[in-house]
Amino acid sequence: MTQNLTSSNLKPEDAIFREVVNAGMPFHKKVKKGQVVRILDLKGNQAADTLFYNAHDPRERYSATDTIRSQANIYLTTGTKLISSEGNVLLEIVADTCGRHDTLGGACAAESNMIRYALDKKHMHNCRDSFLMAMASWDAPLPVDKRDITSNINFFMNVPVTTNGGLSFEDGISDALKYVELKAWMDVVLVMSNCPQLNNPCNAYNPTPVEILIWKSQD
Repeated sequence: MTQNLTSSNLKPEDAIFREVVNAGMPFHKKVKKGQVVRILDLKGNQAADTLFYNAHDPRERYSATDTIRSQANIYLTTGTKLISSEGNVLLEIVADTCGRHDTLGGACAAESNMIRYALDKKHMHNCRDSFLMAMASWDAPLPVDKRDITSNINFFMNVPVTTNGGLSFEDGISDALKYVELKAWMDVVLVMSNCPQLNNPCNAYNPTPVEILIWKSQD
């Protein structure tokens, strides 16, 4: 895939919301239609596991299958429209200084840590648990629980497809202060686990913070 690198003209000092999400921590935030949200890789090579939901009906959520099919590409970058389970556009990537974001690697869990690495890794903090923590603090219009955790986006994560059709978790291609910006096409809720993974190179074995910035409607 050709990387479509594009910078933003939005200034951090003009943002209406800013928050640093430490490594391994959950996060959720409503992004209103027309607003732009930036996910900023503060120190580089981090993986930000992210889900998106229709803010008014969480039964409609980001669909990896529909997004991949609509753009005929497994990686996300500038111009990608994130398609929902109902076939609607949730958000569009409008700026991207990293150039490649994963749709296939999924989120680490206690069970996958144990199976992939070792039995004693099961207790380690993981993204599925962080998603659940974020959902528990979201005052959603309908109840949400672990059944609502679907395929997620791994912003900044590098997961090439091998020649035999498998997945390979490799060092990231992001760097300090690289970012991705998305414009909301409807009111959405962003749910994030800033990945705590210590067992594979998705974040250089050194989980670090990301920052979330939101600007008012750009319509």
